[in-house]
Amino acid sequence: MNRLTPVRRPTGQISVRVPLLVTLLLSGLLASPAAADGASAANARLGVGVNLGNALEAPREGEWGVTLQPEYFKLIKEAGFDTVRLPVRWSAHAAETEPFNVDEKFAARVDWAIDEATAQGLNIVVNAHHYDELDKDPAAHLPRLEAIWRQIAARYRDRPDNVYFELYNEPHGKFDAATWNAAVPRLLAAVRETNPERPVIIGPVSYNNIRALPGLQLPADDRNLIVTVHYYEPFEFTHQGAEWANNSAAWLGRSWTGTDEEKQAVRAAFESAATWGRENGRPIFLGEFGAYSKADMESRLRWTRFVADESARLGFSRAYWEFCAGFGLYDPAAHGWRQPLRDAVLRTGGN
Repeated sequence: MNRLTPVRRPTGQISVRVPLLVTLLLSGLLASPAAADGASAANARLGVGVNLGNALEAPREGEWGVTLQPEYFKLIKEAGFDTVRLPVRWSAHAAETEPFNVDEKFAARVDWAIDEATAQGLNIVVNAHHYDELDKDPAAHLPRLEAIWRQIAARYRDRPDNVYFELYNEPHGKFDAATWNAAVPRLLAAVRETNPERPVIIGPVSYNNIRALPGLQLPADDRNLIVTVHYYEPFEFTHQGAEWANNSAAWLGRSWTGTDEEKQAVRAAFESAATWGRENGRPIFLGEFGAYSKADMESRLRWTRFVADESARLGFSRAYWEFCAGFGLYDPAAHGWRQPLRDAVLRTGGN
């Protein structure tokens, strides 16, 4: 999210979740040798996740209202999630000059989050998030991100393979497709020096927009790559009233009723991503999707259910944005889940 932009079931309810590996097999995404690689299995393991947003990608943890707590990981696991995605603003905690050392105290906080997730049996996706200067001037800042990734990769080289790396969240601004495609091999090389087989997640430009997938070019010889896309369409529905989105107050009151036209827009976008994935032998991770809390809850539930169902139908793994802030599945003040929304993401409890 760019601010500039066994399953535990409720009593008496039946889960409709289908294991993602089965879905991949049925959808044909594991049918070809090109796709039947480690990345497809790694993507299947991601399953259904949630982003721990507004915490470590804030300028300082707590500034955006979220401080990670140990119980969050336990709650997420017990609810039936497979994965947490951890957005991290490493650039706010690294030296401005070479060798661009990452602050040890901050790195230890990321260590702690990884420990908490893996202790619960969760996968964790560690990314680089909100490096705003990089989006404005990739040439000047890419060497710094390379150095940061070299440190991250070395630090976590002995972690199990349920710790995933994501090179950069939502490249945009001066990152056109050509610039990003040239940057990816450099960042990937920094990781592969110490983590030759670890699953690495990479998305297209334009904020990981599905429409930008045709311009994404990945190193053909690296088969341990998962491609991520984000989905917040229609934006005037999902971001109505969002304080960081320009003119969003004018969108208040937009609903999503699940008309044939509305559903077809989602279906067409996801099918285009699935087609790209098959043609390129790359599995797809829907790394972010969600509707902001100022939309009416019934619309949010309908939209979330349909997005979850379509992503599952096409064999995508998915992670909702996010756990306990403006899009949140969990209410930290009430110490409880917003259960209908949680169930819509997990697709438990029927419709």
